[in-house]
Amino acid sequence: MSEIQKLGAILKEKKIRISGAESCTGGMVAAEITSVDGISAVFNESFVTYSNDSKHKNLGVSLETLEKFGAVSEECAREMAEGAAERSGADIAFSVTGIAGPTGGTKEKPVGTVCFGVFFKGKTVSTTAHFDGDREQVRKSSADFVIDMMISAIENS
Repeated sequence: MSEIQKLGAILKEKKIRISGAESCTGGMVAAEITSVDGISAVFNESFVTYSNDSKHKNLGVSLETLEKFGAVSEECAREMAEGAAERSGADIAFSVTGIAGPTGGTKEKPVGTVCFGVFFKGKTVSTTAHFDGDREQVRKSSADFVIDMMISAIENS
C-alpha cells in the first residue's frame, strides 16, 4: 500500500475530513489525495494559493506574517494550514509553501527550501525541509513529505 493509499484509508476509516493549502506544489497533493477511491467522503476542497495576495485573501495569512517572514516560512505555513481548516471545516489541513526553482532562491532560502504545516485536533505543527533536484523533483518530494506528516500527526494523536 502506498503512502497516499494509507493516508486515504486512515481518513476514511476514522471519518477525518481533510483540506489543504498549496503554493509551490500547485495542487499536486490534492491530486494525489483525489487518486484514492472513495476519498470524496472526507475530502471537500483544497486551495492553491500561489501569490501572497491569494494566501492573504483566501486563507487569512496575515500581511504582517508575509512581510516579516515571507511566504516561504513556517509562520506562513502554519497560518495557511489553519486558514484551510477554518475555511473548509476540515478536521485536518496541510500546507506547502516553498521554492521549487530553478529560480527564486536566496542565500537564506535556497531553491529546494519548503515549509510545511499540518493542523489537526486544534494544534498546528510546522517544519522546514530542503530537497535536491529539479523543479518537479522538489514538488514531488514536497508532496510525499506532507503526506507522511499527516499520517504521523494522525497516528501520534
